[in-house]
Amino acid sequence: MNRLLYIIVVVIFLSKDVFSQSIDRVEAIIGDEILLTSDIESQYLQYLLQGGTTSYNVRCEIIEDLLFQNLLIHQAKIDSIEVSSEEISQEINKRLLYFEGQLGSIKNVEDYFGKSMLDIEKDLKDVIKNQFYAQRMQSKIVSDIKVTPSEVKHSYDLLDSIDIPIIPTQFELSQIIIKPKVSDKQRQEIKTSLNKLRERVYNGESFNVLATLYSDDEASSTRGGELGFVNRGDLLPNFERAAFRLKEGEVSQIVETKYGFHIIKLIERRGEQINVRHILIKPTPDTEANLVALNKLDEVFNEIKSGTISFEDAVIKYSEDPNKSNGGLFINPITMSTLHPYDDMPISLKFLLDDIVVGEFTSPTNIQLAEGDDFYRIIKINKRIDSHQANLVDDFTIIKDFTLNLK
Repeated sequence: MNRLLYIIVVVIFLSKDVFSQSIDRVEAIIGDEILLTSDIESQYLQYLLQGGTTSYNVRCEIIEDLLFQNLLIHQAKIDSIEVSSEEISQEINKRLLYFEGQLGSIKNVEDYFGKSMLDIEKDLKDVIKNQFYAQRMQSKIVSDIKVTPSEVKHSYDLLDSIDIPIIPTQFELSQIIIKPKVSDKQRQEIKTSLNKLRERVYNGESFNVLATLYSDDEASSTRGGELGFVNRGDLLPNFERAAFRLKEGEVSQIVETKYGFHIIKLIERRGEQINVRHILIKPTPDTEANLVALNKLDEVFNEIKSGTISFEDAVIKYSEDPNKSNGGLFINPITMSTLHPYDDMPISLKFLLDDIVVGEFTSPTNIQLAEGDDFYRIIKINKRIDSHQANLVDDFTIIKDFTLNLK
């Protein structure tokens, strides 16, 4: 099931030519969820493209996975499990950036899939929403399942030596963060810019064109700032309140959210659903703000280096990291573990860690370790676990998760 749910390249695109000449048909129906022949063949094609070999059993497994996913989606809707438009938009943005990074440009992405960016995003929206439904329903079903240490040991003992996984080199890291601050002057400049764009719209210029040119929302700017139809409750509160008050064709005053400053234009409203365009400008700290943050972190670094304060106490006293209460541990956003596989790290972080040993820390650096967090950091290596075959002493949690998945 995990193979299906976490696939990065969305296979719906890969069937663009293969099935265009054939008539699709319904293979199964679970509630309102329909399984088509093309869904099965798309997954099979993806399997072959990843180097898989032709096998009748593979198709059977694919059908079983897809039926299971549709069952989860159907039950998720019955149980009123929620998936917000914001989550979907963020995931669409991440996948489009991945495609663009792999293929070189947006045009190359469109050429590869044989679709416009708008059509790609529409297809992605449905696929991602269903993946979220299935993942959350599966998590809900297994949330109360527990395994005992004896079950973990028994599961491990049953593995052949060749089946015991190899654990890659991992690091446990702590960090001290200082965030550059956006000045009041910058905030006012952004508002002035948005007000000028608003005036240009009311003077006859196209909101679509202005959004394409000036919006910092990469997911929507390519389609003129359009978000598509969303339900009440799917958007950020401030954004939603302003959007639902608009008349069709009207442009809002400036709205501030955690992402920045917006102006919104209502395209259409259908009861409790709206379709809007928006222009987003994200506040970006200027050179002076970055210099202030760096100088402050330099002072902290010198205090730690001189022995005036320990790294752990400096975390509590100075760090602007929300996780400072746990010693500044940097949490892996994918596994929610404190361990980070070396192979998955950004090259810039690998370069820093290669120069220090366990217990040491980097000099102040401006490095982005998660989406949108352009902070200044001091990073300390708490622990390094070299690549090895999994064992019950060092990797109990991993084997426990494996046992839990089996159960």
